[in-house]
Amino acid sequence: MTQNVSVDSEQKNRTTQEELTKTCENCHTQVNGMYCGECGQSIESTLKYFWVVVLHLLDDIFSFDSRASRTLLPLLFKPGFLTNEYVKGRRVHYVPPLRLYLFVSIVFFISLNFIAANNTNIIVPGHSEKLSLKVTAQVDVLKAQSNRLVGESLASHQKLIKHLSSLQKDLLNKENKAISRAASKLLYIELENIDDERPLNKTKQKKKDALLARLQQAKQGVELLEENMFDFANNDDGTLTLSFLTEKQNKKLTAYGQVLEKKAELAVHSDIRPLVKESISKLPQLMFILLPLFALILKITYFFKKRLYLEHLTVALHSHSFIFLTILLLLLCDLAQDNVKDTYPLIGDVFGFINVLLFFWLPIYLFKTQRKIYKQGFLMTSFKYCFVSILYITLILFTGIIALIWGLSDV
Repeated sequence: MTQNVSVDSEQKNRTTQEELTKTCENCHTQVNGMYCGECGQSIESTLKYFWVVVLHLLDDIFSFDSRASRTLLPLLFKPGFLTNEYVKGRRVHYVPPLRLYLFVSIVFFISLNFIAANNTNIIVPGHSEKLSLKVTAQVDVLKAQSNRLVGESLASHQKLIKHLSSLQKDLLNKENKAISRAASKLLYIELENIDDERPLNKTKQKKKDALLARLQQAKQGVELLEENMFDFANNDDGTLTLSFLTEKQNKKLTAYGQVLEKKAELAVHSDIRPLVKESISKLPQLMFILLPLFALILKITYFFKKRLYLEHLTVALHSHSFIFLTILLLLLCDLAQDNVKDTYPLIGDVFGFINVLLFFWLPIYLFKTQRKIYKQGFLMTSFKYCFVSILYITLILFTGIIALIWGLSDV
């Protein structure tokens, strides 16, 4: 019996040894273990079923015991912690900066694109639905006042109610944008006039008369020329020229600018969402250029600290991961507040309070990050923080303009 057990044990050991002993596919050396001792290549094949790879990735990201779960809380609430840990060499417990940035940015831009496609109020303040709610509230007030009026005052109130209701109907006209735009501008004038309780001055009265005429023309089907809101020309004759380009190249540039003008006017006066989506889709690529530039600004600002450029790049990756995550939370809280404030006002107030906290935490977090990583006093950090912020905001604006022009070219 003992002999049989020992034979079985020897067979198992031999089978295990045969499984561990394999040939390296790279240098054809016999390998004992998981890695080749000659070239270092893993014996595990990278060619697997696609769903196996996806499941491993999801498990790595969402597992409670994974590095991601130990990274997100410090990222949100402990300024500078992850960067200092990474620089000190304590990296095994946390998601690497580049992988963290890629994961957060992918989630952020996908969510931002979805929100932009399904909620124009976030992108375009003062949308027609919001204005319509203001008109409804004002009409209700006028109706309540009418119950206490008689004679000419009552007739005046009823006329104004009828006028506002008519403009509100025109405002929500989805088929004719010219009618909706004219009604929108007229309503802003009318509502402002009601609040002011004084007759319109000559300038505003002239503008109101012109808009009323425009509204009537739009209702009669007259094709109206829209006011040009975009001008890509830099010369009085409407051409766009750059001194370092040839005459032929400047002509092409002018033609391209005119095409962009037409596309921009069409986007603004019809549905702006395709333009917003296209512009947002360009931002991830542009951010890969902006990140190294931001790190370079930090390198120049803290030149005498003698930090390596990759340390500043790590700061940039962690800072942008935090910024994207915070903005995403702001947008989600704003959406949640809009959806529940009428039904559950208390819950809506809670989301509003969280939004306020996140809004103020964003600049405070970045300031504390800068101070904890570079270890300078409050005044020096404040000065450098303002300097870096001004340069960075300038870069962001420039990046936004590029994304808009790039998005226009693909609309």
